[in-house]
Amino acid sequence: MSGKKLCFAVIGDPISHSLSPAMHTRAFKAADLNAEYVAIRVESSEIAKFADFARKNLDGFNVTVPHKSAIIPFLDSSSDLARLSDSVNTVKIEGGLMTGDSTDGYGFEASIRENFGVLPQGSTFMMVGAGGTARALSFHFLSAGLAKLLIANRSVERGMELVGDLRAEHGADRVEFSLLSDDPKISKMASESSLVIQASSLGLRDDDPSPLKREFFVKGKFYCDTIYKETAFLRFAKDADCRFAGGLGMLLHQGAKSFEIWTGLKAPIEEMRDELERCRALAGK
Repeated sequence: MSGKKLCFAVIGDPISHSLSPAMHTRAFKAADLNAEYVAIRVESSEIAKFADFARKNLDGFNVTVPHKSAIIPFLDSSSDLARLSDSVNTVKIEGGLMTGDSTDGYGFEASIRENFGVLPQGSTFMMVGAGGTARALSFHFLSAGLAKLLIANRSVERGMELVGDLRAEHGADRVEFSLLSDDPKISKMASESSLVIQASSLGLRDDDPSPLKREFFVKGKFYCDTIYKETAFLRFAKDADCRFAGGLGMLLHQGAKSFEIWTGLKAPIEEMRDELERCRALAGK
């Protein structure tokens, strides 16, 4: 390793569960880069303070819940996708200027292609949740040619805010909404979708329930969680004999894209994958 030491981080709240430090540390070592990557817990009231710190001390950072939108006002520029989705998960810092991007959609699409052979073009997907991750995935998939997106959320306000933004960009006929409490409509959405995506924060804590009731898991259908540990959502999918995947693949591929944005190098993706599998084996999940 040689040259100036590069410093990167991931911020969120909570953040102690993150596997990103292990994954990126392995990637930097494989690429022979003099770099470090740490997890930093940042509360919502500390975003401005962190942004000032990052501008002076970091070369880039990742953003996870609940800060993917909150970080945007402190950036100097953002990619078109990040602006449209109002969601940033990757920030590059160069010459004191911070540029935001969203690699979540790229990472998730690569993951479902690997796990299920599913492509968005011409498909109908169901999205559970309307937060930062759901926004990023929704805009990415509709831009990539998804035929229809069915969004289900606990609150009508946040759900309809996302739906309104999506319809303004992609047309009213490609997006539908339902409250998660509307069982008949949720049943119809689940049956019409080729893939059901869990993109809410439910599952980050071990005792979180599944946002989707057990009866809406259909045998043989594809279910994917954006959270990369075992969740109630994934247990329901397994019990119903569905095809399912957690968020580890999304973490891997969005992280690889972040690595390439920061370094300009091709990500050592197999080493990164091996590290994530090692971490999962150690955790027993």
